[in-house]
Amino acid sequence: MVRGEPKPAYLVQGADPGLVSQALSELVGELSASTDGLLALEEYGEPGRAGDELALGPVLDACRTPPFLEARRVVVVRATSLEAAQAKELAGYLSDPLTTTVLVLALSGRPAPAALVKAVRATGTVVEVEPGPTSKGRSGWLASHLRAAPVALDAAAARRIEEHLGEDLSRLDGLLAVLAAAYGTDRRLGEPDVAPFLGSEGAVAPWDLTDAIDTGDGAAALAALGRMLGGGERHPLQVLAVLHRHYAAMLRLDGADAADERAAAALTKLHAFPAKKVLAQGRKLGHDRVGRAVHLLAGADLDVRGRSGLAPPAVLEILVARLAQLARLPGHGGGRAAATGPARSAAGRSQR
Repeated sequence: MVRGEPKPAYLVQGADPGLVSQALSELVGELSASTDGLLALEEYGEPGRAGDELALGPVLDACRTPPFLEARRVVVVRATSLEAAQAKELAGYLSDPLTTTVLVLALSGRPAPAALVKAVRATGTVVEVEPGPTSKGRSGWLASHLRAAPVALDAAAARRIEEHLGEDLSRLDGLLAVLAAAYGTDRRLGEPDVAPFLGSEGAVAPWDLTDAIDTGDGAAALAALGRMLGGGERHPLQVLAVLHRHYAAMLRLDGADAADERAAAALTKLHAFPAKKVLAQGRKLGHDRVGRAVHLLAGADLDVRGRSGLAPPAVLEILVARLAQLARLPGHGGGRAAATGPARSAAGRSQR
């Protein structure tokens, strides 16, 4: 990230706090190496805190103060997001930054406002650590990091690591460091070599659950649910919200004149690819089964909130198994007039 002389500003941003923290540590290490360790480091803000809890005055004072007996002053600001007014103040400073100060902004949540990104690009570097919202983007990110790893892995080992970590990509660097310490860097590792060091399974993306349900693969759907509740630490109501959005989009398209994914995306407010999947699945299920799925979701919503007395994870397991079974049932695809009556009422109940 640091090539030659340090720049006046760096912006490290992404949705995963672990990945942002790793990139920040790497950046600070490179800044230290580029100045032979002669830098004064000051940190402001905390990971997990929003920008409105950050006092920007001391940050700007530090940025405008020359270092004492050091080559550089590095000012690190950590937050989940920055307010528009804060971004404007920081962009104003970057219009004429102090040459001995390096401002590092680390945002692990909402991306920085466009004006601030533009100001950082004009004077420094923007580092995006987000692997992307799709499985393809995540796989590409992982592959690039494995190519630069201190150990060489065969295809089976790399595939096992990707499946095991799921969304918990922040664990990758630690895992690779452990493998290098255990085996050295002069041999190629296979799946049996990496398996003992993997630890607990990581979380999976929401689409892993909905894709498994849509194909009627109950075992895969239950496994994805377990990883979302366990490694992903998602609350049962969050999982219900994922499923509700999925089937509510099908219900919205049921009977609508959506000929392709572009029209489906406009109606559902989804991106083109998930809209295409929802459109195809809704046509496959047909009106009656989409309505039945919404009824199941509405009932599970009440049961998670205590109606049945079952533990919420058990409620979700039953729901996911029934939804997967519903996808396997023979039926006529295609839609019909937009759902009314019970299906619409169930959708309303599940939203409350």
